[in-house]
Amino acid sequence: MSWMPASDPVQGDDASCAALELVVVPRTRDIGPFRVRRALPHGKRQIVGPFIFFDQFGPMQFLAGQGIDVAPHPHIGLSTVTYLFDGRITHRDSGRHVQDIVPGAMNLMTAGRGIAHSERTPQTSRAAPHAVLGLQSWIALPRDREEIEPSFQHFDAASLPLVEGDGLRARVIAGRAFGLAAPVQTLHDWFYVEVGLAAGASAPLDPDYEDRAIYLVDGTIEIAGESFEGPRLLVFRPGDRITVRAVTPARMMLLGGATMEGPRHIWWNFVSSSRERIEQAKEDWRQGRFAAVPDESEIIPLPE
Repeated sequence: MSWMPASDPVQGDDASCAALELVVVPRTRDIGPFRVRRALPHGKRQIVGPFIFFDQFGPMQFLAGQGIDVAPHPHIGLSTVTYLFDGRITHRDSGRHVQDIVPGAMNLMTAGRGIAHSERTPQTSRAAPHAVLGLQSWIALPRDREEIEPSFQHFDAASLPLVEGDGLRARVIAGRAFGLAAPVQTLHDWFYVEVGLAAGASAPLDPDYEDRAIYLVDGTIEIAGESFEGPRLLVFRPGDRITVRAVTPARMMLLGGATMEGPRHIWWNFVSSSRERIEQAKEDWRQGRFAAVPDESEIIPLPE
C-alpha cells in the first residue's frame, strides 16, 4: 500500500519489564476509507529485524459496491507482506502477477530494483456488505540485494505450518518458530507468526532471533506480571525466552529477525540504504519509467 510520513505512534505503557525495550500504541490515521494504525517506523525504533514498516488496516465495514482501491504505486528496496484476518484483496503488479489475498495466506512481493502494484477489493466481494482486517509489513532488503529482480511468492493457509493445542493456535508465515519452518524463501533471516490464544493459554517467544517483537492485534496479554491491551507493539531486548499468557482471548503476531547491517532511508514507498537511489526512484516514477500494472489505467502520482 501507499504511505506518507505521519506523526509517530505514541509511547504506550511504561516498559518496566526488564525484557521490554519499547511499548508503542499505534497512532490511528484515516486515509480515504482506511483506518490505519501505524506501529513502525517509530522515532525511537526505525526497524525490528528487517521490519521497517508495520500497519494495521481495519477493522473496516464496507457497504455493497464499496471496497479498497489502492491504485498502482511503486516500491524499491523492500518486500511487502500483506496478511489478512478478514476480507479479500486482489494484488496486481507490473511483473504480471495477479493474486487474490485471503485470510491466512502468505503473500510476499519483493520490489528489488523496482515494481509497481495495485490492491483492490474484487468485484465478487463488493456484491454485498463486507469487512476487512489485516496487516501490511515492509521488509527491508539486505544492502547487497536491494537491486535484485522483482518477484512474488504466494502460499495459501493450508501450505503453512500450523500448531494447535492447549488453547494455542499458531501459523508460521515466514522463518522458523515452534520447531517448524515456513516454505517462503527469504533474503534475510526473519520470522513472522500469527498466534491466537484462548484466555489462560500461553505461548513462548524464544530467543532464537536477536530482534523480537509482538504486535498485539486484539485482546489482553500478560508478560512477567504486566498486562497489555491491543493494539500494541512490544519490542523486546535480545536475551531470554519470553512467555506470553492471554488474560482474555488474544490475537497477535510474533515478528523480528537478525539485526540489519545498518539503517535505511525511507521516503513514500521507497526504502534504500542510499539517499541518491531514492532520488532516482522518485524521478523514475515521475517520468513513467516503472513498468505498468496490466489492466490498470490510473496511478498514484508522486507526492509533491
